[in-house]
Amino acid sequence: MKFTCDKASILREVSVAQEIISSRNALSILSNVLIEVADNTLTLKATDLKVGFETQVPVEVAVPGSTTIYCDKFLGILRSLPDGEIEFEQQDNRLIIRPLFKKIDFQLKSITSDKYPEIQDVSQDAYFQVPQNDLIEMINQTIFAISDDETRFFMNGVYFEKSESALVMVATDGRRLSYIMKEVDGSIPDFNGVIIPPKILNLVRKLASGEGSINIAVTDKNIFMQFDNQKVSSNLIEGQFPNYRRVIPDSQEYRIVINRNELMDALRRVSLLVEQKSRRVYLTLNENSLVLNSEESEIGVAREEITCEYSGPEATIALNYLYLTDPLKVIDNEEIAIEYTEANKAISIMSIPAGDYFHIVMPMQLD
Repeated sequence: MKFTCDKASILREVSVAQEIISSRNALSILSNVLIEVADNTLTLKATDLKVGFETQVPVEVAVPGSTTIYCDKFLGILRSLPDGEIEFEQQDNRLIIRPLFKKIDFQLKSITSDKYPEIQDVSQDAYFQVPQNDLIEMINQTIFAISDDETRFFMNGVYFEKSESALVMVATDGRRLSYIMKEVDGSIPDFNGVIIPPKILNLVRKLASGEGSINIAVTDKNIFMQFDNQKVSSNLIEGQFPNYRRVIPDSQEYRIVINRNELMDALRRVSLLVEQKSRRVYLTLNENSLVLNSEESEIGVAREEITCEYSGPEATIALNYLYLTDPLKVIDNEEIAIEYTEANKAISIMSIPAGDYFHIVMPMQLD
């Protein structure tokens, strides 16, 4: 095997591979990246047996072939080399790496590619198309609400289901819930609702260009995505996702309309003196006024008042301030609405005008 490639072209792909690969055992082939060259194309593969990654890079191939090399050191070598063309040549059980115009020579031991685990795929007929921008927005609107409690593993991912001609994503950690639904042009094959691990969703969010479509296929145990020149796949999380529909209020009695940036800035300032274990902040509502307070502590207390549109009764709601700031970060609109019926029951957060997503937050006890 022998080929030449520009450093910048291969460096980004190997960086992605290293994020996926298990590094617990440097001697394991799972710590290696598979490289295969033919027809002036480099195919690069990585897997930790749960998540798979495959990408293609144009190269100049002198001798086709394939091998696997320890990804961490391969990445370190690539980063250390000067910009420009690099020649790669397989000799016996070593990959020789040398820049074309510098007297630098690295030799990395390799393991034959026939020992590398097969990365699963499905028939092209199983895929359906979704605009990349739509899927990226669905991920952005939900992924922060995933639970990190490993004892409730069925909440450690984003729930993904078909709803007639639309796709739905939902995430919850038991104290908050984020929901988004996107209508899709074209047919979507029927599939049971599945729970997608955050690792592949973060990977898609990082790699996808946001242009064109992404092809998705869902099986009982795996999800597969193809976009640009890349393929990613992942095992699904087994288990029963909570019945999220029971948490969503049919209607709310009171409505606050407020400038998103003003509320974010006020939360950022007041949170400086919030007790960091509970992260509790108090929202006191009066006519056309919202007052944010931190709890009184040995350090001090913070208070800020901002104007809003509100004509309901005076009320105080206690919330984890992160449960407010996380949704606010992913809402693009200038104004948002916060709706509630009782100060101790679920509140709803949405954009104005209303979009195809919303966020539900459970208040904390008023101490």
